[in-house]
Amino acid sequence: MNKPHVTHNSGNNEWYTPAPIIEAVRQVMLEIDLDPASCTLANQTVRATECYTAEINGLLQDWHGRVWLNPPYSRDLCGAFIDKLLQELRDLRVTDACLLTNNATDTQWWQAAARQASAICFLYKRVKFYKPGSASASPLQGQTVMFFTRNQMALCRFNSEFRNLGMVMEHYR
Repeated sequence: MNKPHVTHNSGNNEWYTPAPIIEAVRQVMLEIDLDPASCTLANQTVRATECYTAEINGLLQDWHGRVWLNPPYSRDLCGAFIDKLLQELRDLRVTDACLLTNNATDTQWWQAAARQASAICFLYKRVKFYKPGSASASPLQGQTVMFFTRNQMALCRFNSEFRNLGMVMEHYR
């Protein structure tokens, strides 16, 4: 059986989001309450009120409020963090969330997230992530930012902020 291209990821989970994307997220959600897959270094850019590190294990914690998620990119952890986000949204503990992932449209986790997302931005360029020990690194494919909200004003802000970064598509229900 052929596996999706994304399954060939290196398994390196240290891909820190560059400031321009985080600033756009801050304009959309106004604040970031939680980054559940982070570290002290990454949170210097994200500036979430609370962040869960690998040692805390965000998969075992309750999530809350406005969430920024750049999940670990290893195959098993990526899907697990996205499943956790979707469950926390369904349980109404998370009010708004932005999710940055590879645009792996052929994976189950991407499809599940896309079905629940309010809007998706297909970024025009590959993200130049920060990596410890190097200036930046680009993944093997492009990325998407998915936004989850029940707030129409926040959805308008997402469209306004992210249309300059990529093609935004809303999910009409």
